[in-house]
Amino acid sequence: MTTASSPHNLQSTVDLGAQYITCTPHYAKKHQSFYDELLARGVLKPLTSPIEGMVIKEGDCNFMAPHGVSSIINHYLKESGAAIYFRQCVTQINLRNDKWEVLRETGSPEQFDIVVLTMPAPQILQLQGDIVNLISECQRQQLESVSYSSRYALGLFYEAGTKIDVPWAGQYITSNPCIRFISIDNKKRNIESSEIGPSLVIHTTVPFGVTYLEHSTEDVQELIFQQLENILPGLPQPVATKCQKWRHSQVTNAAANSPGQMTLHLKPFLVCGGDGFTQSNFDGCVTSALCVLEALKNYI
Repeated sequence: MTTASSPHNLQSTVDLGAQYITCTPHYAKKHQSFYDELLARGVLKPLTSPIEGMVIKEGDCNFMAPHGVSSIINHYLKESGAAIYFRQCVTQINLRNDKWEVLRETGSPEQFDIVVLTMPAPQILQLQGDIVNLISECQRQQLESVSYSSRYALGLFYEAGTKIDVPWAGQYITSNPCIRFISIDNKKRNIESSEIGPSLVIHTTVPFGVTYLEHSTEDVQELIFQQLENILPGLPQPVATKCQKWRHSQVTNAAANSPGQMTLHLKPFLVCGGDGFTQSNFDGCVTSALCVLEALKNYI
């Protein structure tokens, strides 16, 4: 759920990950309070713009985030009242006097009563320190069984007044070896502005993402541009670009027998959550969050 801004105009944004949220009748009922809150606050709005090739199932509702999909995350972070620290790369977790000592790439170690890990399963397995010996063989196998698709997303930002003349806001592409999805983000969000240029995002296919996973983003960006010319010939030059590698894009195989969360240690408490234990969509994240919360409440 990442939204990138143009370096030339911070109001020009593009969703590089999730594009819209599909709510099934089952989750509309189960997670109704979450949807009601986000709709009441204007964080979500019904998706009314045309998305060509979208598979629509009976009873499903689709929503978009008018302020970018990261506004959903920002809403919950703000509601939490917690102090948030970004760009802290955790390298080790050790047990020290009934607390967790967390080491980072930079900065001094810190101690915590409770640790919740929501990064992709392969990154949990890369952590060093006492955590390595605290993961049981059975849990390790479960974490190792989690698999992900990989893809690239390329965001393009254009000058104000630029016209991209197509009848859709988003389009699924089935006939291209490189490109799977294109969205004109301001159109998807029903935002027309003479002061803010349009923004466009291209998602690659998974086979392309896997093939070029270790290539430089510059080379990958060039390949995407070449294929984009075949689909939308004559596009103007963007004023800025943002190429995002999603090494861990969507979960293709979630951890078995650990619905929503996996508790690694009870006292002090250490729990894993996230889409690796459910599914890669908004409802999967909410399900995992609620499961982690239940495990926490039982511990406390």
